[in-house]
Amino acid sequence: MSQKHYDGSAIQILEGLQAVRKRPGMYIGSTDNRGLHHLVWEILDNAIDESINGYGKEISLTIEKDNVIEIIDTGRGVPIDKHTSGKSAVEVIYTVLHAGGKFSESGGYKTAGGLHGVGASVVNALSEWLEVTSYKDGYEYTIRFENGGSKIGRLKKGDKTSKTGTKVRFLADRSIFENPHYSYSYIKQRIMESAFLLAGITFKLVDKRNDVSDTFLYQDGIESFIKYLAEDHTSIGKPILIKDDHSKIHIEVALQYTDDYNEAVYSYVNLVRTKDGGTHEVGLKTALTKIINEFARKNGLLKDKDKNFEGNDVREGLTMLIALSIPENLLEFEGQTKGKLGTPIARTAVESVVSEHLTYYLEENRDFTISVIKKIQKAAQARESARKARELARQGKRGRKQDAELSGKLANAQTKNAKRNELFLVEGDSAGGSAKQGRDSRFQAILPLRGKVLNVEKASVERLYSNTELNTLIHCIGAGVGPEFEVEDANYDKVIIMTDADTDGAHIQILLLTFFYRFMRPLIDAGKVYLAQPPLYKIYNKSQEHYVYGETELQELRESMKKYEIQRFKGLGEMNADQLWETTMNPETRVLLQVSIEDAHLASKTIGILMGDNADLRKDWINEHVDFDGIE
Repeated sequence: MSQKHYDGSAIQILEGLQAVRKRPGMYIGSTDNRGLHHLVWEILDNAIDESINGYGKEISLTIEKDNVIEIIDTGRGVPIDKHTSGKSAVEVIYTVLHAGGKFSESGGYKTAGGLHGVGASVVNALSEWLEVTSYKDGYEYTIRFENGGSKIGRLKKGDKTSKTGTKVRFLADRSIFENPHYSYSYIKQRIMESAFLLAGITFKLVDKRNDVSDTFLYQDGIESFIKYLAEDHTSIGKPILIKDDHSKIHIEVALQYTDDYNEAVYSYVNLVRTKDGGTHEVGLKTALTKIINEFARKNGLLKDKDKNFEGNDVREGLTMLIALSIPENLLEFEGQTKGKLGTPIARTAVESVVSEHLTYYLEENRDFTISVIKKIQKAAQARESARKARELARQGKRGRKQDAELSGKLANAQTKNAKRNELFLVEGDSAGGSAKQGRDSRFQAILPLRGKVLNVEKASVERLYSNTELNTLIHCIGAGVGPEFEVEDANYDKVIIMTDADTDGAHIQILLLTFFYRFMRPLIDAGKVYLAQPPLYKIYNKSQEHYVYGETELQELRESMKKYEIQRFKGLGEMNADQLWETTMNPETRVLLQVSIEDAHLASKTIGILMGDNADLRKDWINEHVDFDGIE
C-alpha cells in the first residue's frame, strides 16, 4: 500500500483543551479501574487505527512494574513538524482536545475508531507524565509532558533510525486514580479481540509485574473469532459468514447456533467494542428475524394462523459477531467512550447485506435451516409458557400450591416500597431464622434457600420453573425471567446474597450469580445485586470487642489487644440475631459488595467455562487463574 503523506498540515484544531482533570468522568466514564483502563484503550486505539489503514503490522503493549504503560506501533510515526499554531504537531496532538489527523481527509485515515488527539490529550491530562517518541523521517524524536500536560518539554531530535512508528509511555495520575491496578486478563481479552478482527496483524502483550506475556496473530479473522466465542458450547452446524460493502461501509458478520439457551452478541466499529450496541446491532437482529420468518412461512413451517417467531426465539442459543468499518465522515458514536453506535445508515446497510446473504445461505443449507427452526419453535413454546407463568405471578394467581410454598419460605417486608425494600437470599434454615429475627421487618425480606440451587448454564426457562428454589425466587422478585424480565417491575431495590464464608457458601454464590447473569441480567446492570460480607471472627476482652472480616485485620488486633478471646463464625447460623443485624444487615454499619460487569464478553466466557460441561477448558482456566501456592 502506498504511504499517504502524514505531517503537521493534516492536523486540525477543533477547540481548546477543557478542564479534563476537573471532570475526568466526562471523558473516560469514571475514575475507578474502568476509567484507568480506558486510558490504555485510547492510546491502543490510536496504534490500531494506523494498522486499520494499512500502516504497520505489529503493535506491542507492556505493563511495567511501576504501573507505567508502554504502547508501540510500527505505523508512520506521529507528526513532529511545525503546526500552523506555531507549536510542533505532536505537542498539539497531546495537549489540545479535539486536535488530530482524523478530522480531515489529508490525515490519511479512511476509518478510525479513536479520535487521534481526543484520546491522546485526555490521557496526557490524566497522567503524572507522558512521553512520546516518534520514529519518522529517519530519526527518532521525543517529547515529554508532566503534571497533566501543564509542563511541556522540548521536542528533541535523537539518533538516526530505520524504524517508523510511535511509542507512548505514561503513568496514570495517582491523585486521580486511587490504588490503580491494571488487569492483565482484561487487557489480554481486549488485545485478543483486536487481533481476531485485524487479521494478519501481530499483537504482543507483556506484563513485567508477573513476568508473563502473550502474542496474538490470526489469519482467518472473524471465522476464528466466532469459533472461539462459541467454543464452550456444542455448535449446531458451521458458522455463517457474511462479508460485503454497502454505502461505503464494510460489514463482516459471523453467526453460530449452539445448544445453549442464551444469546450473545459482540459488536465492533472500527475495532472499537460497542458494548451498548447501536444501529448496526438493530439492523442485524431485524434482518435475522425477518429472513427466518420468511423461510419458515415459505416452507410451511409456520402456518397462516401461526404468529411470527419473535426475535428472542430466533436468537436463542445464537452467538452473533458483527464488525463494521465506517469512514470518519459517517461515524457517529453516542458519547466520548464510544459505547454505542449512532450512525443511522449503518442499520440500513447491515439489514440489507445480512438479508441478501442470509436468504441465499438458508436456501442452500436447508437441512441445517430446518433443524434451527425446530429449535426456534421450542424456544417460542417455552417463551409462551414463561409468559403465562409471569402473568400469573404478577396477578397473584400462582395457585394454592405455589402460594403455600412461597408463604412457607418468604418472610416478606411489611411495606411494599419497591424503591427501598431489600431481599436477602440466605443459606439454610438456621441462618434464615437468625436473619428473620434480626432484620428490620419494615423493609427487609428473608428468603431461606433450603435445597440445591440449579446450575442454569445449560437450562431453559421452563426448567427454572420446575426447580423449587429458583421458581420461588422468580415469584419473589416478581419481574419475570429471561427475555421477559423487566427490571422496573422488581419488588426489591436490592437483592442481597448472604451465605457462609466457606466453600459451600461460595458455590451457592456462583450458582445464584450465574442465574442472575443468564436470566435476570438487567438486575445486575441496574446495580441491584449485592453480596453480603459477614465477619469471620469476633475478638474481644473485658473492655472492647471487634468483628473481623479478614486474617490481616485479625493479626493486627491480636498484636494490639491484651488477654483476648476469639470466636470463629463457621456459618451465619452460629451468629445470634443481634450480631447478624449489627454486622451484616444494618444499612448503617454493614458492608455490601455490589455485583457489576466490567466486560460482558469476558464474564460470559468465564461463566460458560466454569459452569459448562467442558472439563478441559475448566481445568485450563483454573491452572491459569488460580494460585495454589500456600494452600494446604
